[in-house]
Amino acid sequence: MKLYDLGLIGHAAAFKRQKDFVRDVAAGGEDTLILCEHPKTITLGRKYQESSLFFSREELARKGFELLKADRGGDVTLHAPGQLVLYPILDLRRARLGLKEYLQKLEQVAVDLLDDFGIVARGDDGNRGVWIACRKIASIGIGVSRWVTYHGMGLNVSTDLSLFNVIRPCGLDVPMTSLAVERNCPVGMDDVKRRSEQHFRRIFGY
Repeated sequence: MKLYDLGLIGHAAAFKRQKDFVRDVAAGGEDTLILCEHPKTITLGRKYQESSLFFSREELARKGFELLKADRGGDVTLHAPGQLVLYPILDLRRARLGLKEYLQKLEQVAVDLLDDFGIVARGDDGNRGVWIACRKIASIGIGVSRWVTYHGMGLNVSTDLSLFNVIRPCGLDVPMTSLAVERNCPVGMDDVKRRSEQHFRRIFGY
């Protein structure tokens, strides 16, 4: 598996990189995992509902958010610095994975990572993502092209949670949380990236 850490990168630029890797993997290249953060961005998934935005697009732009349509499942998602985004570009046929099992494994990466920090979390087949009790710490939305995955998971590490007040995350009335809030102390992004790669490799068998 190839690993790319793109640092802080615009969502559109990261999406272009994903599509390049999708073509490579579909042609037989190595599976790829992208790690990155995004500036303040709201993405609108295939099931996007206007009611999930609490402000007009003009107002959101004035607040410094970029709004983009995304060809992934799900409703509205917010990205911001302090959120670790994982974009796995995997050939599901080669991995012998169905979509449900793939999503469960992706959630498990975050569950096991959080366990490293003493936090008990869970996935949810009914509402995709990773949860700590009723609080959501990671959102998931994927796309698939020729059985190769793209898009992925955003895990709140030290994200400014007040930013989520402008949307209904994933169309749900749920409180969002972060690793830093749950730990009540700063958490280093580099450490979280390292652990996420380790758990990803183990869970997906690399």
